[in-house]
Amino acid sequence: MTKELDFESIRPYQDHEIQQVFERLKKETSFIELIGFLYPELPAQKFLDKMMQIKSIRQFQQEVISPYVKEIIKNTTRGVTSEGLDHLNPDEAYLYISNHRDIVLDPAILNVILFENGFDTTEIAIGDNLLIYPWITDLVKLNRTFIVKRNLPVRQMLENSTLLSEYIRHTLTKVGNSIWIAQREGRSKDGNDRTQLSLLKMLNISGKNESVAENFKELKIVPVSISYEYDPCDYLKALEFQHKRDNPDYVKTSEDDLKHMGAGLSGRKGRVHFSFGQPIGNEFDQIKDVQNKNEKFEYLARLIDKHVHENYKLWPGNWVAWDMLNENNEYSNKYSSEEKQVFLDYIEEHLDRIEGGEGDRDFLRKTLFEMYANPVANKRDLLGKSVLE
Repeated sequence: MTKELDFESIRPYQDHEIQQVFERLKKETSFIELIGFLYPELPAQKFLDKMMQIKSIRQFQQEVISPYVKEIIKNTTRGVTSEGLDHLNPDEAYLYISNHRDIVLDPAILNVILFENGFDTTEIAIGDNLLIYPWITDLVKLNRTFIVKRNLPVRQMLENSTLLSEYIRHTLTKVGNSIWIAQREGRSKDGNDRTQLSLLKMLNISGKNESVAENFKELKIVPVSISYEYDPCDYLKALEFQHKRDNPDYVKTSEDDLKHMGAGLSGRKGRVHFSFGQPIGNEFDQIKDVQNKNEKFEYLARLIDKHVHENYKLWPGNWVAWDMLNENNEYSNKYSSEEKQVFLDYIEEHLDRIEGGEGDRDFLRKTLFEMYANPVANKRDLLGKSVLE
């Protein structure tokens, strides 16, 4: 069995380490500035004094993280709803695999929902490309986050994938903590949610069974569908598509990542819905007759995608976007004329946010429509056109 010591480079902090971490954080100017941004009505010193009284990770999540996330929900959404938790056991550890829209809020809101429904919070997988400063690493590891290392040389990538896979399986099956991980590296920028084969291959590395199906059964995978009525970063994602169109070598900077995080936290999101699927169990058995290993993972990816798409909640804007993109009124029964106008006004308002006239407005508008229409396309592929009418 892999020893916990092996996980030192990626694991979250534990209760006995938090005071040492707080001592480091309170000396960081950027962290103090962040406190002023997140809690403008609370003097920084008062926050720091409160922080130094915290004795456990659970207390930190309850008294610092959760109140802030609830404030974001209150100020930037029209409410968060969820379904499906009644099919899950609060005493079980699950691997929540979800589509991914927002860098910070997807797992943050998930954990608020879980906690309010009598479940423990999950450990969170996050890419090290977002950990721009050491104090950000400290902060996220206080929030039960473990690190996924990106952009490594091939040999190191294999070693790290093995370590990550062992950590996830060990945490789920031995420690008994649930885990959240996105279905792909990075967020889905075009709204077309697809599970990455490399994720599934990584998860299988630590399996001790010859049967891939049994290895995945052991993880108790729960597909989660996250649906935001509006994506606050949609115009930034669309602009990124334009940059890549104009320059195939374009790469987003660390500053861009911070801009996306800020927009995600402060921007309006409309209604937000989390749908929890039932744990995937016997469905995995269907891959036992598949001989080619790559085809096994392709089947598993389609299986997870099926659950994510099936449970994804569509909003009026999704239907409007489909009709606008296809220049028809196929789903006009799914929205009112007022809802259509609200969505179209929203799109134009977000296009207006692109500074300096750098935007190809027609391209960006079409990209935004595609972004919101793709969940409809995925439902059509899964359920058929007639089921949606």
